[in-house]
Amino acid sequence: MKRTIRTAGVIVLIGVVACAAFAGNIFVGMHAASATNGTVSGLQLDAPVLVRRDARGIPHIRATNERDLFFAQGYVEASDRLFQLDLLRRYVYGDLSEILGKTVLPADEDSRVVPVAALVEEQWRKLQPHDREMLQAFALGVNAAIQREPTPVEFRALMYRPKPWRAQDSLAVGFATVLDLTDSWTDVAGRNGRHVPLSDPCYDAPVTSGLAHIADPKHCKTDAAALIEQFLAARPPLGSNEWAAGAAHTATGRALLANDPHLRLQIPGVWYLVDLQSPGYHAAGATLAGTPGVILGHNDRIAWGATNGTVASLSVFDAPKHLDPAGWTSETFHVRLGGEETVRYYRTAKTFGVKLDDGRFVLVKWSAYSNPQSPLLAFDALDRAASIEDGLRALRAYPGPTQNFELAQSDGRVAYTLAGSIPTDPTWARAIHPASDLSANYPPVAFDALPHVAPSRDAIVWTSNNKMYGPGYQYQLSPQFAPPYRAYRVAVMLRARSRYDVAYFSAMQMDTFSIPEHELAGYFRGLRGWDGRFSPDSRDATSAYIVRKQLVEQRGGLMEGILAARNDRGVIATMTLPASPQPWGIAGEVTVKHPLAALGLSFLNGTTFAGDGDAFTVRVQNNGFSQSFRAVWDVGNWDAGGITIPQGESGQPGSPHYTDEAADWSAGRLLSLPFSTAAVDRATVEQQTLQP
Repeated sequence: MKRTIRTAGVIVLIGVVACAAFAGNIFVGMHAASATNGTVSGLQLDAPVLVRRDARGIPHIRATNERDLFFAQGYVEASDRLFQLDLLRRYVYGDLSEILGKTVLPADEDSRVVPVAALVEEQWRKLQPHDREMLQAFALGVNAAIQREPTPVEFRALMYRPKPWRAQDSLAVGFATVLDLTDSWTDVAGRNGRHVPLSDPCYDAPVTSGLAHIADPKHCKTDAAALIEQFLAARPPLGSNEWAAGAAHTATGRALLANDPHLRLQIPGVWYLVDLQSPGYHAAGATLAGTPGVILGHNDRIAWGATNGTVASLSVFDAPKHLDPAGWTSETFHVRLGGEETVRYYRTAKTFGVKLDDGRFVLVKWSAYSNPQSPLLAFDALDRAASIEDGLRALRAYPGPTQNFELAQSDGRVAYTLAGSIPTDPTWARAIHPASDLSANYPPVAFDALPHVAPSRDAIVWTSNNKMYGPGYQYQLSPQFAPPYRAYRVAVMLRARSRYDVAYFSAMQMDTFSIPEHELAGYFRGLRGWDGRFSPDSRDATSAYIVRKQLVEQRGGLMEGILAARNDRGVIATMTLPASPQPWGIAGEVTVKHPLAALGLSFLNGTTFAGDGDAFTVRVQNNGFSQSFRAVWDVGNWDAGGITIPQGESGQPGSPHYTDEAADWSAGRLLSLPFSTAAVDRATVEQQTLQP
């Protein structure tokens, strides 16, 4: 008995010590931060690299050659965002259950429907030597940071170490955006056999028609159901806004370009800000964590922005009765504390199989699968472009996800083009094809036939995931564009001025007026006085949101009255509204969550933002989505304008840059991104030298 008691005591003591060690390790991880001053030696560099950080912790990297430049970029990204890099890599490859266990196995199984690992190997084989060297240098930098910098708290909490970064992993994490921004086979199945509005014609604002041809909705006589159908069919606000004006329309005499991509509101954020320079190369702006170069931003000659095209990118077919037996393959999942799981998938050279939610088995044709090309190469070419024409040549080879690109040059010209592979499938992803159509060939729309606006100092261009072409265009392109209300609102604000400046473009990004909800409110006695703005102090905004939500959920009775009333403002519907709703700042507040919050690690969460804007306003903030950055570039005067992100540059809670931009973000302050040597000199607060 005494021996048993002693054994139990030892076990308890070991458990206490283990728990204390674990808690201590977490405590250390919460307060640890990577070095941003001093010298790091013994690195695989040809020459020293200078990393100067400004007050926001943004790295301004100066190298004597490009290989060292991208090595240093990999080093600083991993120093600031290592867990994000590893988690994103695992998500794309379908390896989350290896660290998180069986609960995430279904997500892993879904991730491997598209065999990303095989596709990025094919992308890798197609690369030119220079492109491989860039990715290899970046990977070496990531691995050097893994070896030298403190282990982030998430790895300590989950008790694992990251695997070395491979050059191909940067291609893989780039594929995450391809998956996020592409209409899926599930979307096609959901539209199959039912009416889906392409747009609301009362508020169409196609960029190719120009500002002067945007219609006045007061004279619209379209189907009364269009408004509610847009509410019902609206996708999550995974989109973006962008607009640009040529020098003929600006107070500065230079072109202006604004961009605010709408992605998940998370910590750390989607984008990592960086300024990169070596002889013959200088680019700054936002990159996707885990990828080299700059994705959206500017170099010393041009700026560019992008919004999701919301067009058809793939075709879905019923599976034939007899599938090729050689098409079946198995994938093995290594599940933490759960052994191995094996799942079968169907893949041929041109198609892959998917089981839909209703049990239906379909085959998918998608150029990203049958002809994998990395979009990173097009962005690298944009980083190096000396003119809009160079940028447009780069976008000819851009495979997708299909985006609306706007470009602006220091000579005052701006331009627009849609870019990416869009199959000329006559269903435009509105329906599932019969199996007999599998032999059909749907070549992509030619680049020159895509909607575009030619470069000009007199041009004004804008897109917000809306239908970008006007009457007479030869292709439909999309099964359903995003509702046009944000684009129309942008066009209205552009028409309100004859001359623009950075301050006006920045203020436009903060606009909280909702066209469709303001129109809907007009049919309710209790809401007719609302100004249509989802501002934090508005109680009517909360009521309008509740009305829309109830109408979408009910779809009948009262809804029919609303539909009948649209073209007769004398008919006012009634609905029981909250007697004293909370202000929208409270009712619409959103917490910036860490990916591990679902596991109870809420102490890693970021800021809780007040409700300010919603899904249909230019200032998007709804259901965990938001403007993932706000940028305005004064083209040619690169130290003016700027870019702001919702939280901070670092993914380490122990860093002062974990959430340090939140107050500026809420206030709509545009923060400068120093670019010139003099501006970087003035802004530098920390300096680190990476040595061979």
